[in-house]
Amino acid sequence: MAQEDGASSVTSSPLQFFPWMSLSPGYGSQYPWLRELKSEERGLYLIHLLLACANQVAAGSVENANISLEQISHLASADGDTMQRIAAYFTEALADRILKKGWPGLHRALTFTKKSLLSEEILVQRLFFELFPLLKLAYVITNQAIIEAMEGEKMVHIIDLNSFEPAQWIDLLQMLSARPEGPPHLRITGIHEQKEVLDQMALRLTEEAEKLDIPFQFNPIVSKLEDLNIESLRVKTGEALAVSSVLQLHSLLASDDEMLKGNSPSASKNPNSSHLQRVLQINKNQRTLGELLEKDLVHVYSASPDSALSPLSLAPSPKMGCFLSALWGLSPKLMVITEQESNHNGFTLMERVTEALNYYAALFDCLESTVSRVSVERQKVEKMLFGEEIKNIIACEGTNRKERHEKLEKWILRLEMAGFGRVPLSYHGMLQASRLLQSYGYDGYKIKEENGCLVICWHSRPLFSISAWRFRGMIERY
Repeated sequence: MAQEDGASSVTSSPLQFFPWMSLSPGYGSQYPWLRELKSEERGLYLIHLLLACANQVAAGSVENANISLEQISHLASADGDTMQRIAAYFTEALADRILKKGWPGLHRALTFTKKSLLSEEILVQRLFFELFPLLKLAYVITNQAIIEAMEGEKMVHIIDLNSFEPAQWIDLLQMLSARPEGPPHLRITGIHEQKEVLDQMALRLTEEAEKLDIPFQFNPIVSKLEDLNIESLRVKTGEALAVSSVLQLHSLLASDDEMLKGNSPSASKNPNSSHLQRVLQINKNQRTLGELLEKDLVHVYSASPDSALSPLSLAPSPKMGCFLSALWGLSPKLMVITEQESNHNGFTLMERVTEALNYYAALFDCLESTVSRVSVERQKVEKMLFGEEIKNIIACEGTNRKERHEKLEKWILRLEMAGFGRVPLSYHGMLQASRLLQSYGYDGYKIKEENGCLVICWHSRPLFSISAWRFRGMIERY
């Protein structure tokens, strides 16, 4: 395998930081004391091994990467503590990348029968909704923004860019039924690539609207977001339009990557992107992996103005630009966007591995604090949702790499360039979200305001950002 852009020039092994850990591929039986390491010590050691392995994969050093994967496999476990679980999915992703790039035929043969069923995908999305408050919070904040923006409107049209969870719109229907002026005529256009999902949405929402005596229409559109025909949305004159996008827009950046292939600046040409490593000190007082990573794990390189981590850089995004321009052309009164608050769209493998380690550490910590390690539901979410996202971020490239999460500052820049004006999210929406956290007893989650937007955090680690926007006419723009 050839060396990839972003491979570290640092050749020293992380084992230099642990001189008492001299290992060989068969060390598991020779060094049984390793299994007696305390959780924090094992966690730090696994971080070192993962970063070393990622560096070896990026450098095309398959033989060394294979040794690292063997070493990690003796300590990682899909049903162990937080770091053991994360290590299991990151090693699988790194191994998948090696196979995909070096032996594509072998990779295809091994993955022929691993396609997930639609029913499994729907199940894991439902489990994520139930085990985490993140989507619930996004829905509460989005609905409150819609209620405020649509005050006094008699005809309301909502476009749901990922229509799979009826709970959001059932809550909105109930809120609209309580309006002093009475409910409006509500039309929801739901977009999803599976007809069965939309059929269930239509059934549940129609039943609820009839029960509340609200004039209602559901317009299903079976389509992937990148293939959506804007004309099929059928926005009518006199409708007040709202758009809801929950964890969807980032997928459009995959199409842009393919269109711009070969034009991205190479990190290897940037003198400021040299990779750095330092000794990680074990802090016995840290109780969660998220704290451990946040306080001790430095980025494996220093970000530069050309880096995807820099908020000042914004790669050309023709597909995204066209899509946002098309939405702007519909003159929405409100558009609410929820996205993962992390940068998993870096140019280099090491950027993405380091960012993903930080981000998914927090998500795994969330589950560790609330759900039993032997929970089947937890294992399904970790494997079928987080594990697949990690694999997509690390093992895939081009249009196959869909999980291109980016931070709020880039979404703000993109949306403002597309002609949208920011709508500050109200204190009332934040208050409702905080009450929801209290009512469910979700300790550790926090909501903070940032430039009129809201960021949902696990302790101090941002997980989701929520921002609201409106159509801004040409005169306002200039």
